[in-house]
Amino acid sequence: MDSRTRVKFLSIASLSLTAFALLISGCVSSLVGNPGNSSDALTGPAFVVGTDAPVASVVSFSVPVESVTATDSSGTTMSLISGTPTVDFARFNGLQTLLDINDVPEGTYTSISITIGTPTIGYLNVPASGAPRIQTQVGTYPASASTYTYTAALATPLVIVHGGTPVGLRVDFDLHQSVQVDGSGNFTGQVTPVFDVKTVGVGNSGAYIDSFVAAVVSVNTSGQSFVVQGPHGEQFTINVNGQTEWEGNDSISSLTTSSIVEVSGTLDKADQTLDAEDVAILSQNGFYAGGQITYVQPSSGPASNFDLYVRGLLPTSTGLTLGQIAQVDLSGSEKYFIYEWHNPLTQFLFNQSSLLPGQHVSVGGPATGATNAQDVTAKRVVLRHWGFNGTVVPNSVNTTNGTFQMQINGFVGLLIPQTVTVYTANPTDFRDGLTGLGSLTNGEDIRVVGLLVKDPLSGNTVLLAHYVDELN
Repeated sequence: MDSRTRVKFLSIASLSLTAFALLISGCVSSLVGNPGNSSDALTGPAFVVGTDAPVASVVSFSVPVESVTATDSSGTTMSLISGTPTVDFARFNGLQTLLDINDVPEGTYTSISITIGTPTIGYLNVPASGAPRIQTQVGTYPASASTYTYTAALATPLVIVHGGTPVGLRVDFDLHQSVQVDGSGNFTGQVTPVFDVKTVGVGNSGAYIDSFVAAVVSVNTSGQSFVVQGPHGEQFTINVNGQTEWEGNDSISSLTTSSIVEVSGTLDKADQTLDAEDVAILSQNGFYAGGQITYVQPSSGPASNFDLYVRGLLPTSTGLTLGQIAQVDLSGSEKYFIYEWHNPLTQFLFNQSSLLPGQHVSVGGPATGATNAQDVTAKRVVLRHWGFNGTVVPNSVNTTNGTFQMQINGFVGLLIPQTVTVYTANPTDFRDGLTGLGSLTNGEDIRVVGLLVKDPLSGNTVLLAHYVDELN
């Protein structure tokens, strides 16, 4: 089946330092069915979206997703994923991304079941001086079980119709409640997963792909499309047009099979491909790593290197490892970009002298420059959106200036102990119960998805808000 006729995607929309999203849309086809089903079963588009909430210094919650199944009213179950992908629930924070493809037969599904394997929890150890380091611990489920299965009825059934508009599920995985902590706030390793699953439609924000990073497989310049392969091996077709914005004055003719791109866009209702609104080339040399800056050396002036907690990696066969820290060396010849920014101000807000712990960035360069995790060569450095959880500083909301102050918590809060000023503007989207800046209350728990930058005038750390979410 052509990739234009089948899309099943996992999207990652998360809170603070843990984000997992499962977005799975079905295949509109009468020829392909799931294993164990008749090959002529009609299928329709469906997707699953996930989100979560943070825990102290936890930087990763990596688990094998053994199954995600939907059950109809007659008790027939249908798998929504293929294989057992290992997913880091903390990899995407406040964003949604493509992850997997599968076919879903049409029908009315009334319940959902999710089985996950033994988790590995990574947390940040911040010493009194020097660079932070990552430590890991194997999580334990109730009764020392090696797997955990969550099953729940859907308040609104998931109705999949052959040839119909995509519908899907929003899966909220709450790490804050799932990972147990002691009286001092230190986690114990005990995990009791807490989920909240709701049915959603393609017309809302759950169907928008904020960030999808993948390697280019082929380019159809005349057809204004290209095919990419994600980190789990699935291929997707990306459509571009005259309204698609390209970072750094690139275009579809700039793409090669050595390119690694980041794409934002919407699911196409007609053929289940992805219609790109923004495309950034993260690497032209076949290597990309993305994650959080944990340490910058020196702390002021042009940086000579920085430590990167690696959340994303293509290819996975270099000297770097997901979930560990790599040192990225800087020569001063790197190109610096801000994702989804297309103006000259980028060079003033993000450059070799404005790198900060807590920033979510990607680096691109030759794979030969990434064989040593302590000596990574970069040619491109891109600042990207991330979700920062925290609380509203009392009496800090200024509706005239469109600002408020925030105390960041979670593991990024360990990197940014000071309060930060959050800037909002007309494009800022207030979600999950918030209606605008005036709806914020003193001490409220929130998540701000945006760009962490250094104010070029004051040198203070500030946050440019894309989304502001209320956390219950």
